[in-house]
Amino acid sequence: MQRYGRQILEWQFGFRRLNFSSVGVLASKPVTESNSALLSESSSGQSITKDSLDSLQSKTDANSSGEDQQKASPASDMLVDSFGRLHTYLRISLTERCNLRCQYCMPDAGVDLTPSPQLLSQNEIIRVANLFVSSGVDKIRLTGGEPTVRKDIEDICLQLSNLEGLKTLAITTNGITLARKLPKLKECGLTAVNISLDTLVPAKFEFMTRRKGFLKVLESINTAADLGYNPVKVNCVIMREFNDDEICDFVELTRDKPINVRFIEFMPFDGNVWNVKKLVPYAEMLDKVVQQFKSLKRLQDHPTDTAKNFRVDGYCGSVSFVTSMTEHFCAGCNRLRLLADGNFKVCLFGPSEVSLRDPLRSGIDDEGLKEIIGAAVKRKKASHSGMFDIAKTANRPMIHIGG
Repeated sequence: MQRYGRQILEWQFGFRRLNFSSVGVLASKPVTESNSALLSESSSGQSITKDSLDSLQSKTDANSSGEDQQKASPASDMLVDSFGRLHTYLRISLTERCNLRCQYCMPDAGVDLTPSPQLLSQNEIIRVANLFVSSGVDKIRLTGGEPTVRKDIEDICLQLSNLEGLKTLAITTNGITLARKLPKLKECGLTAVNISLDTLVPAKFEFMTRRKGFLKVLESINTAADLGYNPVKVNCVIMREFNDDEICDFVELTRDKPINVRFIEFMPFDGNVWNVKKLVPYAEMLDKVVQQFKSLKRLQDHPTDTAKNFRVDGYCGSVSFVTSMTEHFCAGCNRLRLLADGNFKVCLFGPSEVSLRDPLRSGIDDEGLKEIIGAAVKRKKASHSGMFDIAKTANRPMIHIGG
């Protein structure tokens, strides 16, 4: 780790034609050596063609997916939308605050934060979560902002993990403070970890996040693996002429560690200056990987997966592509979102929100809350708009919505 801190990188600011040099991290060898070895080792591997990929598609249509899920789970009608999709996955944003300022997440001028009294308290979060879990939700993901900056996160994890029926308690984090907090969070019941990292070049990291902390994120990834999290998911938003030249370097992270690198298409949110020219489509990303990793194999996807999953033959980890913009996965969507201010959102790209905080503080009982939630779920659309319509639709910054 220290050798990366000592390394001198000469670079210039600017989003186009950035003069950055890539460095190998986490792998047992420098990336350039690993890539060279891989090319010779896998030259006889079977190539992936479009036909073979199409034949391995495992997505089902919305109705059949919803029916299968309902048969497997005694869930409340509150969680079933008008297209038969059963929603068993709740994402809870714990805070709008963050210790980074990522360019694709936060506008240049920053964002107005909701005053603390208007954010959900710990007790309110647990009450709403309990209502969802008792109705059939079996997975909760904690998001932000940056969820680890919330001081009571350990208590929240402990209470959530004790909810009867909850199978998975996950977190999406930037990893800045995770390494020192993760052992305790695991004791409190945290079962899955996603860590955001968009570049393997320290200087580019500082440019994108407007903060230092590259080595801390690497430490968090290694700590998660050492603590037995399998896989350790690494979220990587790919942007043209910023980090699209690092895709294969990221794949190398999966060689010796149980890491699932998740390449995410650049998505539009208020203030992040989305431009289709910065979008690197899934097909293009996959082509880059296939050209270098001939033994890449498609894995079986679950009907509710947001990602298309692959593994390089002989590698410990895996590679996934989240194709929100070019190949949406709305038919199998099982996700709902509770924002830090108590607003309830049924679609990441939909502007519609309904407050659960206000009814909570007005003394509503659980049945009344279920009616509000169920009505919102029933209004969920079959799919989100196309990417150009999404770019023109008013929506909150990602830091308000939660990752």
